[in-house]
Amino acid sequence: MEKGCFITIEGGEGAGKSTCIEGLADWLRAHGIEVELTREPGGTPVAEQIRRLLLAPGEIPPESELLLIFAARDAHLHDRIKPALAAGRWVLCDRFTDATYAYQGGGRGIEEARIARLEDWVQGSLRPDRTLLFDIDVQQGMDRAGQRERPADRFESEREDFYQRVRQTYLRRAEAEPHRFRLIDASQPPDAVLTQAQDALEDLFD
Repeated sequence: MEKGCFITIEGGEGAGKSTCIEGLADWLRAHGIEVELTREPGGTPVAEQIRRLLLAPGEIPPESELLLIFAARDAHLHDRIKPALAAGRWVLCDRFTDATYAYQGGGRGIEEARIARLEDWVQGSLRPDRTLLFDIDVQQGMDRAGQRERPADRFESEREDFYQRVRQTYLRRAEAEPHRFRLIDASQPPDAVLTQAQDALEDLFD
């Protein structure tokens, strides 16, 4: 059995990832592909408990936040992502380690070398086959996020300068790995964003 394809969806607040990812999963299924739709932090019972802790209001030291995220990722990989890929399913994951570099690295200021050591330890050689970066102007994203009908979580409550650092880190990573990343203009209407995302995966069918 062929190994499945590992696709990650990245982007800052208000980029519309959650709006698009369900449509993208349906489109892949229509092509006869079995899809495992998941998210980070989360995806398994243990990782979802860690997610609730990470998003709840209150202070968490940046290093503790980083370790919690990788603890959730380890459980997620072990219990869900790796088994799905081994079974030949395509994994479509809302955020993965690029988000850690962007939020804990760019946003919180943790050295990339520390994140890279944890990445190698927890993931081994596993990396996404394709990463779609939903890019949007920070202010436009913040305006969108502010319209959500629920209280803002701990990350959504950050200041604009935090989100600017997150966006710039994402863009640097995309520029450094053009073979893996595809940039999606997330300022467009949802249908246009979904079309971009579909086009960015077409070559993986070959």
